[in-house]
Amino acid sequence: MKKILIANRGEIAVRVIRACAEAGYMSIAVYADQDADALHVRLADEAIGLGGATAPETYLSIDALLAAARRSGADAVHPGYGFLSESAAFAQAVEEAGLIWIGPAPESIEALGDKMTARRIAERVGAPLAAGTDHPLAGPAEAVAFAEEHGVPIAIKAAYGGGGRGIKVVRELSDVAEAFDAATREAIVAFGRGECFVERFLESPRHIEVQVLGDGRGGVIAVGDRDCSMQRRNQKLIEEAPAPGLTDEQRERLHQAARRICAEVDYRSAGTVEFLLAADGTLSFLEVNTRLQVEHPVTEEVTGVDLVREQFRIAFDEGPSLTETPEPQGHAFEFRINAEDPGRGFLPSPGAVDVLRVPGGPGVRWDSGIEAGDAVQPAFDSMIAKLIVHADSRDAALVRARRALRELTIEGPATVIGFARLAIDQPEFCTAEFAVHTQWIESALLPRLEPQLRPDPVADAGLQRFPVEIDGRRVMLGLPTALLAGFAGAAASAPAPAVDAAELRAPAPGTLVRWLVDDGATVAEGDAVAVLDAMKMETPVAAHRSGALTRAASVGDMIVADAVLGRIG
Repeated sequence: MKKILIANRGEIAVRVIRACAEAGYMSIAVYADQDADALHVRLADEAIGLGGATAPETYLSIDALLAAARRSGADAVHPGYGFLSESAAFAQAVEEAGLIWIGPAPESIEALGDKMTARRIAERVGAPLAAGTDHPLAGPAEAVAFAEEHGVPIAIKAAYGGGGRGIKVVRELSDVAEAFDAATREAIVAFGRGECFVERFLESPRHIEVQVLGDGRGGVIAVGDRDCSMQRRNQKLIEEAPAPGLTDEQRERLHQAARRICAEVDYRSAGTVEFLLAADGTLSFLEVNTRLQVEHPVTEEVTGVDLVREQFRIAFDEGPSLTETPEPQGHAFEFRINAEDPGRGFLPSPGAVDVLRVPGGPGVRWDSGIEAGDAVQPAFDSMIAKLIVHADSRDAALVRARRALRELTIEGPATVIGFARLAIDQPEFCTAEFAVHTQWIESALLPRLEPQLRPDPVADAGLQRFPVEIDGRRVMLGLPTALLAGFAGAAASAPAPAVDAAELRAPAPGTLVRWLVDDGATVAEGDAVAVLDAMKMETPVAAHRSGALTRAASVGDMIVADAVLGRIG
């Protein structure tokens, strides 16, 4: 029996564990300290601790993951999505360790992960493409020159970006140079590389993508298409399949372009080719995601194809089960259930999940990484689950979605459930015209959303490790910090400290990635003074009053919610 190590956590780890069980493979989970009792750990056949509490120490550590694979006797590695799923270096290291990589070849990841190389490939095969550069910009002057030639708006993008990060949209020529510098800084912080390119920005576009399966020998099947236009901060919230409102010609053109782009690099495994569709009908290739997508379930629901099982088949040399694009059956929606407060600009909201009531009934699927009693951890992604509904038509799927969202209850962290209920009732979304676009949420819906109550901070879920002897062998024992604190009587509450009105406090937990003003500078109330990387999103910190800023935290510090970042006096 093959053993598959899942180099991930949360919802996608649970999804792969279930696919392993149905395919007859053993699943091996890995975990950071605070995930020691997470759902994916409880469901897997085996679980290996990675010995750390931050992403770089655990799910982003190639050495730690390979050590876990060796220790467990794994035959293969599935990377899930996010973390190292699109790392050519990780794929290469897995294969060099003699393990099977359940994903594209490292060479394909390298070629398509570099957005400029991918753009050149798309141009070579005749894919639709907006004007842009296919090389790294040498500096802000080159970005300015492009804007002068092609006009604004333009988009400056990190060449190695992803997940909606590393993108700066510029609408005024005078802002281009500053935006280039900002995009470069953000790219270095987020991806470790600062190369950026530029392309013409399509106003109010839809986001359409094509799911593909490649056999690694030039054979590529377009499994179907999806619409992912419902986004905030360039990150998706609601997806559906098939993409509504496309003409037969547009659909065929998108499928053909996706097949050709991936065939050009002998693509292997599941992948997604993304496009933009502008209001004037302009189609443009965007990028290739060389991994399983978060939104893969909507394609599964309308095609009957298990994409994770297909990944297994391809990785183990059985080849995809499909020979042609399946005819979609009905319509499906996916709602990402994020621990975020839409009324506060989708501010991340980690916390304990006190109550979780999941909808059921025909055509309702719940993919989750949590159960009631678990905690949404501040160190990782804010997405905790996905609600997927399927019905015979788009209208019927909307009715089912409204019913399922009414049944869904989560108490503890703020969530996007109320936003989803409101969004699918808007005429722009629920009528045949389908007038939403990638900026629609922020421009039309965000001002109508009310803030939710902020949850209590997540209790320390780390582990403390001690050497112990068992049957003459020295082993390490890890005990939850909270348990040890209880033994020590540390749970006794201390009197609350007096509130200092001058203190500048963090609106969310995260990492302090940048100060925007100098220490000692005078700021006005509402000015952005710092930036936190909170659960994969950059969150600005605004001055709560006017005065001189004195910093009390440094770039790189891990910050808890309401922590003091400085004083404004």
